[in-house]
Amino acid sequence: MRQAIPKMASARSVGSFTSLPYRPRDASSVFRPRRTVVQSRMGGSGFFFRDTKCRLLHSKTATSAMDNEYSSRKLTHSSQVVQFGGEDFVARLLDRQWALANPDSKINKVILSTEDTNLEDSPANHSCLAVDTNICTYNDLSRANASEQSFYVVRDDLLHPLINGNKARKLDGFLPLIEDNLVTDVVTCGGCQSAHAAATERGLRSHLLLRGEQPELLTGYNLMSTIYGNVTYVPRSIYANREKMLKTQAELVAGSSGSILWFDDVFQSSIMKQPCSTTNSLPVDYDFHIRARKYERKVVVINEGAGDSIALLGLIRLVNYLSQDHLLGKQRAIKFVVDAGTGTTAIGLGLGALCLGLPWEVTAVMLADRIDGYKRQEKRLISEFKKHFGYPIGLGEDEVNGGIVNWVERFRPRKFGNVLDGEVEICKQIAQETGILVDPIYTLAAWEMATFLSQKGAKVKADVVMLHTGGTLGMFGIAQRYKSYFNNLKNV
Repeated sequence: MRQAIPKMASARSVGSFTSLPYRPRDASSVFRPRRTVVQSRMGGSGFFFRDTKCRLLHSKTATSAMDNEYSSRKLTHSSQVVQFGGEDFVARLLDRQWALANPDSKINKVILSTEDTNLEDSPANHSCLAVDTNICTYNDLSRANASEQSFYVVRDDLLHPLINGNKARKLDGFLPLIEDNLVTDVVTCGGCQSAHAAATERGLRSHLLLRGEQPELLTGYNLMSTIYGNVTYVPRSIYANREKMLKTQAELVAGSSGSILWFDDVFQSSIMKQPCSTTNSLPVDYDFHIRARKYERKVVVINEGAGDSIALLGLIRLVNYLSQDHLLGKQRAIKFVVDAGTGTTAIGLGLGALCLGLPWEVTAVMLADRIDGYKRQEKRLISEFKKHFGYPIGLGEDEVNGGIVNWVERFRPRKFGNVLDGEVEICKQIAQETGILVDPIYTLAAWEMATFLSQKGAKVKADVVMLHTGGTLGMFGIAQRYKSYFNNLKNV
């Protein structure tokens, strides 16, 4: 039976934890771009996407890297037998080129009051939250009081002003593969506020197929997509057959002289390319117009929500980062909470925890599909992942194929994309009193579940961690669609 969300209790403090520098086990995987990496001033440890192939190598590994060019081309082929344990498997899996300069993310701690925590209350009855700007220390990441009601928020919404959250994570391992294949154009699809403009910041030209009608006023991600890329609005009847729609658009973009690549094509091509020295490698120019003239149009198709197995790599990289001893560690029981659109993010988190042998349970709040659809997606992505990357020894077929995500309903189910009365006020309240912006379609669902689980935490003896999946600009589109909810907002 589905349990009701508890009333949000008054929070005593919200702290922020700024992580120590990431230290990978294999220093040879550390790359730095020739252009300066710019840190976000929003308080997080996020970085802008790197936009150049040239990079400076760690001094201790410069010679070996020059000889062996560590890049996304060093991939595990499905025909190779993986003979590595969990941590070794993950270390080799993550030894590649990435779009994000590092996997760091800021962590906030939310401590709830123990008063008035009736588990039968509606999620619309959230009480006020208080803010504490003190920085958390290592000890703050361990619950000092077993009865304390609290949860942590991994602030992936601070990775970048535009390209943040799970979109940045899912493209983390994919974009370098695209660059290896000298791609000039990207064709993808999504909703009106889909955050797919990321590809354009890599010197690629994006072609976005958006579901539905063009809004009267362009705003949020829709505005950014129109500025950075080429947007086409597709009737819902045509959008329903996504594969055919994407193929047709890709053929139109490629023209008679261009070529089209799907994920398997990109992956296999990267496997076939043998590592070579930097001096003999093909010079790559990341300006779209130069590449288009030099190599003709080369179009890659990215599925809706970047829902391919390559997207799981960025989430596994995040899990590996968070499992460091000075962060969440490898011994603590964790209940990881995330909202689920396509479900790719939750599956990546679960797979990362499984490969590393972590006592983490991933709970995904279903928003866009039924449980059968999410379980099919889980099986498909894991099957593709095993085909391309293998899996660690010590994990049997049944364990890998079994369910790695706990799929749950939202406390107030509704048709995907709908906002219910009172939820905009809740988002405003959370933002004003914690500095954390959540939206009523996606991240509020995860916030509600994290609150509920944290109030049960004293009984289950597990820490609750919510991954903030970003989508900040999407609030502009929600405000346009639900004008009455936003017009009714009043200053307190």
